Amino acid sequence: MTEKVLFLTDTFENLNFKKDTSILMIEEGIKNNQEIYQSEINGLYADGKDVFVHCREIRSIKEHLEKKDKKSDIYLKDFKHCFMRKDPPVNEDYNNALHLLCLAEKNGAVIHNSPSAIKKYNEKVFATHFPEFIPKTLISSNLNKIKAFFELHKNIVIKPLDGMGGTSIYKLDDLKEDNLNIINQMTNSQKTQIICQKFIEDVYDGDFRILIINGKPFPKTLARIPKDGDFKGNLAAGGMGVARDLTEDQKKIADAIAPTLIENKISFAGIDIVGKYLTEINVTSPTCAREILEQTDMNPIDDYFKGL
Repeated sequence: MTEKVLFLTDTFENLNFKKDTSILMIEEGIKNNQEIYQSEINGLYADGKDVFVHCREIRSIKEHLEKKDKKSDIYLKDFKHCFMRKDPPVNEDYNNALHLLCLAEKNGAVIHNSPSAIKKYNEKVFATHFPEFIPKTLISSNLNKIKAFFELHKNIVIKPLDGMGGTSIYKLDDLKEDNLNIINQMTNSQKTQIICQKFIEDVYDGDFRILIINGKPFPKTLARIPKDGDFKGNLAAGGMGVARDLTEDQKKIADAIAPTLIENKISFAGIDIVGKYLTEINVTSPTCAREILEQTDMNPIDDYFKGL
């Protein structure tokens, strides 16, 4: 009997077909002769305790874009694997989907990554569970505390807790009016926490994405190198991705994090390392697998699926 596999993603047409790891996963599933289905999170619904999804089968990426196949309702427990690959922000709609997926998981559905873990671990805050590896960090909405943190370190980066792809990340090397206005806007006038970290000069050599797959760091990483004049290496922010070998220091950090990932049923994670520092642990929809495959001929997704 053919295995059914579900991917919950952003709107299919809006995915980047040349770079998106979810598309690579779908392509690998098709190669493996699995029945591949896709839906957005608003396709989830519960009838009593039973969770279903209103989804569409994908037989090929090209056909799926050219012709909209009829959707059907499928019980989540009937899928061999369900992959939650919706990008942040983790907002109200995202959390409501996680509640339904938790119910489905309780009733026997197999979901990657575990929705309970995604609810439990904010990707920016998760890194602070490993204080021995992170740069100096403050999470606060209080302007005076942020000012004091700046005065201590003189050069900091501030980020929202629910952002992705390098959006709304600012490097502050003064606290003049423009930067104070940015802090005020990001904190929603001191109502919303943001994360502040000491700026790491090594970011100009690359913000490294390390994939931890079924508890093991993949041997190839992607160094996301900022374009000239910028400090953000995120590919979505214009950075250049260069595949590199995993270093011993990076492996040490990944190996220290891996048991927590396994314990929480996080089978596919992407950790970000700048120099010797851990900055994020991505568990919603980690990416960069496509770039690693294209540059090294080593396929992280093939490894991932073989280990499930």
